[in-house]
Amino acid sequence: MSHQRLVELLREKSVRRGAFTLASGKQSDLYVDVRQTSLHAEGSVLIGRAILARLRPDVVGVGGMTMGADPLACVASALSHLDGRGVHAFLIRKEPKGHGVERLVVGMGNFAPGAKVAIVEDTTTTGGSSIRAVEAARDAGLDVVQLITVVDREEGARERIAAYGLELEAITGRTELLA
Repeated sequence: MSHQRLVELLREKSVRRGAFTLASGKQSDLYVDVRQTSLHAEGSVLIGRAILARLRPDVVGVGGMTMGADPLACVASALSHLDGRGVHAFLIRKEPKGHGVERLVVGMGNFAPGAKVAIVEDTTTTGGSSIRAVEAARDAGLDVVQLITVVDREEGARERIAAYGLELEAITGRTELLA
C-alpha cells in the first residue's frame, strides 16, 4: 500500500510531460522533480521508509548530493532513530566552501573512518551525479556500499553505475510512473 501511495504522490506532484532539458544536458519528454514529493509531509515519510527498507544492515549512514538528496537523507536518518537503528545523514556539497574546514562532505563527525554508507538520489538519469557523490564520499573516507534512487529514469544510469562497481537500487522508475 505505501509503495503504491508513493507512486501516486510522485505522479501527482513530481511527474511532468513535455519538452525538458535535464541536468545531464539530455532532452526528454519526461521531467521528474522528486523534491515536490520529498518535501511533502506524507511523501517525505513514504520515501524515508522506502529507503530504510532497502538499507543493508551494516549501513550506518545515508547521504548524497545537495539538494536533491538532502531531504531524503534527513528523513531516512530521523525515521531510523525512531526505529532504534540510528543511521546518520551526511550531505555532499557541489563544491567546497571558501571558508571554514572547506569540506565537500558535511556531517563527517558522526562517522568513523571506513563507515559503510549508502548514497541516495532523488532522480537518476545517466548516473553522473551518483558517481560524483560516490567519489566524494569515498574521498572523505566513507565506504560506499549501496546506491538507492527514488526514481530511475531508465536512461542508462543502471548500466553506468554497474560498470563503476555498484548496483543502482530504484524505488520506482519511468516504466511504473508512466504505466
